[in-house]
Amino acid sequence: MVIRKLNNDEIKSALDLAWNVFLKFEAPDYSQDGVDEFNRSIHDPQYLNMLQLYGAFDGKKIVGMIATRSSGKHIALFFVDGKHQGQGVGRKLFTQICAQSSSEKITVNSSPFAVPIYHHLGFTDTDTEQITNGLRYTPMEYNLEKGLS
Repeated sequence: MVIRKLNNDEIKSALDLAWNVFLKFEAPDYSQDGVDEFNRSIHDPQYLNMLQLYGAFDGKKIVGMIATRSSGKHIALFFVDGKHQGQGVGRKLFTQICAQSSSEKITVNSSPFAVPIYHHLGFTDTDTEQITNGLRYTPMEYNLEKGLS
């Protein structure tokens, strides 16, 4: 498994992966407004230009992706193909962005589906679940000074 920053030619594949995983695992927890908002966000060039994107590759195939913004302080997107979930791909992606971050904390607005995954990685809730533009999320943070769980 290779984890590395994505080049421009790979970003569409990573976003396709994010969309497919979102539809299968997360969309059932959202209203149509939330699904539409997520779709808009991953097709918004202005939003995408703010992100640093990394991919997990099994050979030449992308099987996971993570994107950060705010100089690595916030996870904006984090998806692993269903066939590769539970195999450490997400942890490897997360470890990569931790190594790249110059911040003491990393934040995320976790979907309902991913809350237990983020807890497993060592994140703690910073507030209760919220809804913005149809997207349900729980604000969370990870303290980099404590190290990976």
